[in-house]
Parts: sequence; structure tokens; C-alpha cells
Amino acid sequence: MTIQKNKVVTIEYTLTDESGALIESSEGQEPLIYIHGIGNIIPGLETSLEGKTAGETLKVSVPPADAYGEWDQEKIIDIPKAQFSGVDDIQIGMQFGVHSSTGEQIVTVTKVEAESVTVDANHPLAGKTLNFEVKVVGVREPTPDELDHGHVHGPGGHH
Repeated sequence: MTIQKNKVVTIEYTLTDESGALIESSEGQEPLIYIHGIGNIIPGLETSLEGKTAGETLKVSVPPADAYGEWDQEKIIDIPKAQFSGVDDIQIGMQFGVHSSTGEQIVTVTKVEAESVTVDANHPLAGKTLNFEVKVVGVREPTPDELDHGHVHGPGGHH
């Protein structure tokens, strides 16, 4: 069976950045199981997996435009410190969930001053070319529930 829209795909992967530094790997953990073609993984990787079959391996280099987007200076925001009520000790590197017009997103604190806190709302991997080494472990039909919910149920999936 080949990978195509609405198939359940199981992959093992290693993700590195431009310098070869490890970002994430499924090694020693459960493989990634997702429904293909509905935006569950980054577009550049999804496109590269289209048409592959179980047992195939591939190396894919995904530019920022097909991954987490370009780094955007406008996503660097100064917020009055008073808005961080209940947080006594704000540190650089802390992450907070915020509601925005595009839904929930994570921001990372990059600077702390007396009256304001600077946060970066860019995805941590924005602007980076991502290099994947992928092994296709399996391809199967989804259950009606999985298709209906848009994600995989059971081991390696959401519940």
C-alpha cells in the first residue's frame, strides 16, 4: 500500500538542523503515527512521503517555507510586566501559552526589563531548514473514527 491522502502512516525519524545538530528523534520511543494528507505533519515532509511504501527510507531537506515558516521580526513583542500576574520571577527562556487571533500559541521570553517583557512568538524552528531521515514502517487504512476525528487512536496516536 502506498502513502496517500487519508492513509494511516507509521514512520521512524530523526530530525536535525542545518548544522547536523539533533532536534528530535523517534529512536528509543514509539514511532510517529499520523493520518496523511490532512496537515498533521509539516507540508515539506508530507509531500516527500507521498507515494512511498513500508520499508522505504528517505532523506528529506525541508526549507522553512515548507516547515514552520520564516522567522518574523514582527513576532517579537513587548508586553507590560503587569500582564504576567501570578508569575513572580520571569526568566529568559520561559514559555507561555497565549491566545491570539490564530488560536493558542507558545511564546518564549527573550528579554526581561523593569516594566516590560519581550517575547518571541515565532515557532522555535521558524527560519530553519529541517533535515529528516525517515523510515516508513507501515501504511494502513484508517478506522472510520480516526478519519472522523482527524487523528490516530490507540498506541502512538491521540486518545
